[in-house]
Amino acid sequence: MTTLPNDEGLQDMTPRALPSLLHGKEAPQDPTGVLARYEEWVRRTPDSPAVLDGAHSWTYGEIDAAADALIRTWDGRLRPGDLVGVCLDRSAALVVTTVALARVGAVCLPLGPRPGERRLAAVGEDVGVACLIGAPDVLPPAYREAGQGDAEHLALPLPEAGANAVAGVVAAFLPPTPGAHAAPANALYAVLTSGSTGRPKAVAVAEPALRALLGWYRAETGIGPGDRQSLLIGVAFDPHVMELWAGLTSGAALVPAPDAVRWDPAALVDWWREAGVTVAVSATPMIEPLLDADWPQDLTLRHLIVGGDRMRRRPGPDVTCVVHNAYGPAEATVVTTTHAMRATDADVHEEAAPPIGIPLPGVSVLVTDPEGRVVPRGEDGELRIGGAQLAIGYLDPELTERRFVAASPTEEGRAYRTGDRVRMRADGVLDFLGRLDDQVKISGVRIEPAEVEAALEQDPAVRGAVVVAPRDAEGRARLVAYVLPAAGAAAPPAPDALLAAVRGWLPEQAVPSAVRIVDAFALDANGKVDRAALLKQEERTDTSGAALGVEGASTNERLVLGTVRELLGRADVALTDNFTDVGGTSLVAARLLAAIEREAGVRLRAPELLRQPDLRAVVALLDARCAATLKAAV
Repeated sequence: MTTLPNDEGLQDMTPRALPSLLHGKEAPQDPTGVLARYEEWVRRTPDSPAVLDGAHSWTYGEIDAAADALIRTWDGRLRPGDLVGVCLDRSAALVVTTVALARVGAVCLPLGPRPGERRLAAVGEDVGVACLIGAPDVLPPAYREAGQGDAEHLALPLPEAGANAVAGVVAAFLPPTPGAHAAPANALYAVLTSGSTGRPKAVAVAEPALRALLGWYRAETGIGPGDRQSLLIGVAFDPHVMELWAGLTSGAALVPAPDAVRWDPAALVDWWREAGVTVAVSATPMIEPLLDADWPQDLTLRHLIVGGDRMRRRPGPDVTCVVHNAYGPAEATVVTTTHAMRATDADVHEEAAPPIGIPLPGVSVLVTDPEGRVVPRGEDGELRIGGAQLAIGYLDPELTERRFVAASPTEEGRAYRTGDRVRMRADGVLDFLGRLDDQVKISGVRIEPAEVEAALEQDPAVRGAVVVAPRDAEGRARLVAYVLPAAGAAAPPAPDALLAAVRGWLPEQAVPSAVRIVDAFALDANGKVDRAALLKQEERTDTSGAALGVEGASTNERLVLGTVRELLGRADVALTDNFTDVGGTSLVAARLLAAIEREAGVRLRAPELLRQPDLRAVVALLDARCAATLKAAV
C-alpha cells in the first residue's frame, strides 16, 4: 500500500475532497519477537508473579519451567506448524500450554473449555488438527477415550489449581482428516470465526502481526511489572490472545477471572477491586451497564479496552480509568482502530456514541464503494484494512482469495474487506455504522445467520430454517429462527429440543432466543424468502410482548417476567419456564440482574439466577431477599 502516514501530502485538499484513507503512525521497529520478549522477563524477573488466581500464584520462572516440562512430555510429538486445538479455560494451565506451543512452533487454536461436541467434530473435518488438549470429557467421541479407533492420549503435567482449572488434562492425538486444511507457514495462532456455510472459518495470524499489536498495547497502557492484567475474555475469541500475551510480554501478572464474573457486571466490578486489576479487556455489552450507573471510585483500574459491539454512549466524567473504544476483526489481529476517552476530555458530557477512532501504528484503513474505489471523507462505505496487523488469511485458500484483496484500484498492497459500513470524518476519525451484509453481532460476537440456519437444518425433522436478527429500542440484536418442518414428519420439531440440539454446534451467542414453527416462509416478489417481512413481524411481536401484563401477578412477578419478555422479545415466556431454556444468555442475565437491582433494590448473583429451575423460583428468591432487606431496615 502506498505510504501516506497521517495524511502527509493531503493537507492542501479541501475536507470534502480528502479521500477516506488513513495510515497509522509509523510503527517503531521492534526486532524482539513475542516469545523472546516473554523470555526476557523470565530471565530478568523469574520470581515475579506471572499468574495470580485467587489464593494460587505462579512466578515467571515457574510458568517457564512448567512449559519446558510440557514440551518434554510431548517428546517430539508436536512439530513446528502443527495445529493444536486447546480446550482449556482461563487458568495457569492455559498460560503454560500457550507458551509451550509457541516455543515448539506449533500453531495454537484456542477453542475454549466447552466448544461443543458437534462444533469440534466439524473443525476436525475441515482443519488439520494434530491434537486436542483438554479434559477427556469435553473432547468429541473420536478423541475421548484412549485406544478408541486411532486416538491416543498423553497425560499432561499441567497446573490443576485455580478457579477455572481442571484435572486430568490430556493431549489427544488423531490422524488429521484427509483433505483438511493445514495451517499456513509462519502462523503463530489461529482462531475460529463464524462461517456463512454453516461451518466455522479458521483465521491464521503470524507473529509479526501480534507483535505490532502488543507494541501498541504496551505503549498505550504503560503496562509493566507490578501491573495486573485481566484474563477475562472467553478463550475461543481472539481478544483473549491479546490480553494473555500483553501480560506475559510486559512483566505484568495475569489474573484469570472466575466464570461467574463474565455474567454479572456488578460481580465484575467486585472482582476488579478484589483482584487489584489495573489493565482490563472486556466486551462492550458487559461494560455499558456500568457506564449507566455511578462509577466506583475505589478501583485500581487504569486502562479498560472494550470492543466487540457498538458503544452507545461515552464514559462520563466520574469514570476514573481511560476507556478505549476498540474495533477490529480477527482477520486484522484483534484491534485495528481505537478511540481513547478520559474524564478530562472536552466532550465528556456528550451523549452521542463515540467513534471507533483512528488506526493503530502500522495499520492502514480505507473506506470504499462497492467497486473498491476510495470514497471522499464524509461518505459511507465499506471499511478495508491493510498494513502491519493483517492476518495471513483463512486456512481455506479460496476463502482467503475472496476476502483478502487488492486495497483499491489506486492503492498498492493487500487489504481485508470487513463488510462493515463506516464513515471517515474530515479529521480521519472513523464512525461505525453497521454491517453491509447479513452478518450480525450478538453480545460482541460476529454471527453468520446462515451458520445458525445450517445448525438447525441438521435435524431431520427440519426442512428449512431462516434466521433474522431484530433489534430492540437500544439497537441490541438477538436471533430468532423460523423453522419449516420436513414433509412427512410425524410431528413438527419442538422448539426447546431444537435449541438444545444446536447448542452442540454453536457458541452461546449464536443460539436463537426463540424458534417459530411455520407452515411456509413469506416470499418476496422474486420468490425469495422475505426476510424483511419476517423481521417486521418479529418487531411487532417484540412491541406487543413488551407491553403484555400478567393479570393478578405480584410486583416481583411482573418485574421478573416482564423484564425477561422484554429482553428476549418473547411474549410467550411464562413463570414456569427455565431462564436458559427460553433463550437466556450470559449478557441477558446481566441485564436482568441490573434491572432487578435498579427496580427492587436487591442484588442477585448470576449463579443464583442460573441455578433456579424456573422463573417462579427466581421470583421466590427475590421475594425472600426483599423481605430480609425490609426486616434488616426495621
